[in-house]
Amino acid sequence: MRYASSSDALTPALPMITRKRKLRTEGSLWQHVRAPRVPCRALTRDTHTEVLIVGAGVTGAMIGEALSAAGIDVVIVDRRGPVQGSTAASTALVAYELDAPLIELQRKIGKRNAMRAWQRSRLAVASLRALLRERCLEVQARDSLYLAGTSLGADDLRREAKLRQAAGMETAFLSRAALRERFGIKRGAALLSFDHLTINPRAVTAQLLIRAQECGARIYAPVQIDELSRTKSSVIAQDRNGRRIRCKHVVFASGYEFPKFVPLRGHRVTTTFAFATAPQPRKLWPGACLIWEASTPYLYARTTPDGRVLCGGEDERTSGPPEHGALLERKIARLQRKLGKLFPDLDTAAEFTWGASFGETSTGLPIIGEIPGWKNCWAALGYGGNGITYSRIAADVIRSALTGEPDPDADLYAFAL
Repeated sequence: MRYASSSDALTPALPMITRKRKLRTEGSLWQHVRAPRVPCRALTRDTHTEVLIVGAGVTGAMIGEALSAAGIDVVIVDRRGPVQGSTAASTALVAYELDAPLIELQRKIGKRNAMRAWQRSRLAVASLRALLRERCLEVQARDSLYLAGTSLGADDLRREAKLRQAAGMETAFLSRAALRERFGIKRGAALLSFDHLTINPRAVTAQLLIRAQECGARIYAPVQIDELSRTKSSVIAQDRNGRRIRCKHVVFASGYEFPKFVPLRGHRVTTTFAFATAPQPRKLWPGACLIWEASTPYLYARTTPDGRVLCGGEDERTSGPPEHGALLERKIARLQRKLGKLFPDLDTAAEFTWGASFGETSTGLPIIGEIPGWKNCWAALGYGGNGITYSRIAADVIRSALTGEPDPDADLYAFAL
């Protein structure tokens, strides 16, 4: 085992820092939609920086943009290249509604903390919308319709609405009759909430990386970090070619290829499945709101600016996303049947189909914080169905910590000790 060459080295180098996974199948819609090219360079010599970010997906982009805009020297590396991992497979329903509704989350972490988590999620979506608008990036405001299902019925949704309203989030309870009249959907009830977003995740991530570069960030790819060691004054990351990056802090924003030395209690990897229809703007539901249901597994759907429907769900515990084969075909067929039942006039034929891995926790909240036992080494993981929303929170929490103003909600997302 090699050690850092500096005379003040304290720890042996950890080999094989991240777990390499197949993150997604090919064929997502966003791989066929134009996005800006992100300039990057090869790492040809040792370098140093204040913060090293491992991962050039949406989380790395948000953290890199936030830190570099705050005047911090940043280097971003990725073993594949910018925006070539999980981000390209996201359906990008940017909602503040968490996978765990308030009536369930309060049983796990207490009422006060559950309300804080929901309120912070709402703040993150509002903050992200402001950021994208200020940067002149494309974003669409959307309402969200949460349908009664196998997990929560009409009475449950009525209680959920009251909890959300008590937390300061305007939510309308729609009865069976009101839901059918307004949206043509035959379900027992639904909750209508407001001010969510949809984006093109690949394009927005690329634009945020470019913005980070304009603020001084450097992006190197492909770079695979194979070893990590610490000295009294710095962290040293080494790639497979022996190049070293000396930094004060390292942030692992590597999606579900998390570092091997990160505690993963309560964390699991799941696969979700998705498809995109052909454009059909005249057949979309009123308001083109986000759709998801209180079921396990649940279905979720959104529209695109050109009138496509993106639909996903049928989540399943797997070791990795499937190839284009029988399992993917079965899952897509089930999603098509469910979507067709909700909206009989839609053409549910799939132009694009894909599967992708994502991480989730027992509470549905992400893990964002300093890695136990590894001072100045940070990680963000376990994003569940709120990946982009939690990426914004990760950027806020880590920027606050590194600029000396701790985030008031950081304890919600910290590693359990």
